[in-house]
Amino acid sequence: MEASVPDTWFVADTHFLHAGVIPACRRPFSSIAEHDACLTEAWNATVAPGDTVYHLGDFALGPAEAAERIFRKLHGRKCLIAGNHDKRSRKLPWAEQHDGIREISVEGRHLVLCHFPLRAWSRSFRGSLHLYGHTHGTLPGTTQSCDVGVDVWGYRPVSLTDIIDAMALAEGPPEEVALARSGLA
Repeated sequence: MEASVPDTWFVADTHFLHAGVIPACRRPFSSIAEHDACLTEAWNATVAPGDTVYHLGDFALGPAEAAERIFRKLHGRKCLIAGNHDKRSRKLPWAEQHDGIREISVEGRHLVLCHFPLRAWSRSFRGSLHLYGHTHGTLPGTTQSCDVGVDVWGYRPVSLTDIIDAMALAEGPPEEVALARSGLA
């Protein structure tokens, strides 16, 4: 039996413990306890314990002890690219922490990770992709950039494959993208 290769996931704007995010972002939860439980369940249903998750900011906004309890329940090796609400979250035992911009390579793709959306970035005209959060789904993605926040992705982390598929849809109507991908265009 072959061992599975760990996956890499991306997420932003979980805002654990932050009751104000529910009305502000019209999240479909009746309480912050329900919100946090649903996001934790969705995370763990998606991410295996050996996977890596890049969290692009705004992990939690609440007491450090409560944030750590949630953090420890979440599967995966967790890496933080800090957002504007991560002052307390920075004290959590992240595998990596970065301010500003982090450049990585996943599945042969150069990625530029930042909590904030950028208009241009390193290698942006040479195939590099930009992943961001902060806008809670209000800023549409492009063929080169994508909001990986939970408000966009069903309150769970997202894979690079799904991100690339979403970027392809930014090229035009879905039927045109499907036709182009089929090679029949």
